[in-house]
Amino acid sequence: MTTLFIADLHLEPACPARTALLLAFLQRQARSADALYILGDLFEAWIGDDDDAEPGPTVAAALRTLTEGGVPVFFLHGNRDFLLGERFAAAAGLRLLPESGVIDLAGERVLLLHGDTLCTDDRDYQAFRAQVRNPVWQAQMLALPLTQRRALAGQLRESSRQATGQKAAEIMDVHQTEVERIMRLHGVQRLIHGHTHRPAIHDGLLDGQPARRAVLGDWRDDQGNVLRCDGFGWRLESLTLSGG
Repeated sequence: MTTLFIADLHLEPACPARTALLLAFLQRQARSADALYILGDLFEAWIGDDDDAEPGPTVAAALRTLTEGGVPVFFLHGNRDFLLGERFAAAAGLRLLPESGVIDLAGERVLLLHGDTLCTDDRDYQAFRAQVRNPVWQAQMLALPLTQRRALAGQLRESSRQATGQKAAEIMDVHQTEVERIMRLHGVQRLIHGHTHRPAIHDGLLDGQPARRAVLGDWRDDQGNVLRCDGFGWRLESLTLSGG
C-alpha cells in the first residue's frame, strides 16, 4: 500500500510552474498510489466554488481524471482554501475531510491536520482564524459579488504577508505542548500536517511510547514536496518538472 500526502501548494495564476508540477505529479507518481491526501492550502486563495478562474477548473479536471482512474483523493481545508466546498469537491472527485480526523494507515492510527491550529503562540492569527471559520462570516463572504470577493482576498493576502514579515519565526511554528495535547486527545502516536513550511519527520516519545510527527513541505515554483508512506516507512520526497 502506498499513500501520498501533499499540502501547501498555494496554486495561483501568477505561478503557472507550480500548477504544471501538480499536473505532472497527478499523471505520474499519484497514478500508482492507493490514495492521495491533500492537507490544505491547495490554492493560494479560494473565494468560492462559483469562481471559475484558473487554475481551479484545470486542477479539478486533473483530480477528476485521477479519481476516475481508481485513486481516491481526500481533501482537508487549509487556512487559504477554507471556502472550498461541495461543488468543487464534486467536480474534482474529492472526498472532504473534517479539520481533524484519524485514519488507519497500514494498521496505525494517524491524525491528520492542516497544522495551523497547532501554532498557538500566534494569537493574532488564531483570532483571525476563529473569525473566518465562523459560518455566519463565511455566508456573508460568499454572498458578495465575485469582483468584491477577489478584491477582499487580495487585501487579506497582502495583510497576511505584512503580518508574517513582522513576526518571529518561532511564533509561527507549532507549539509542542499543543502537539502533545491534540495527539493525546485523539489517542494517537502519529500525526501528519502541513502549514509551517518546515518539512521534516520528527521521532520522539509521547507518554513513554514512540511517537512520530511528519510535517509536509510547501511547493515553490517548480519544486514540490510529498510524503510517501508505504511498506518501507515514511519518506519525504522532492518533486520537479523533470520527473523527480
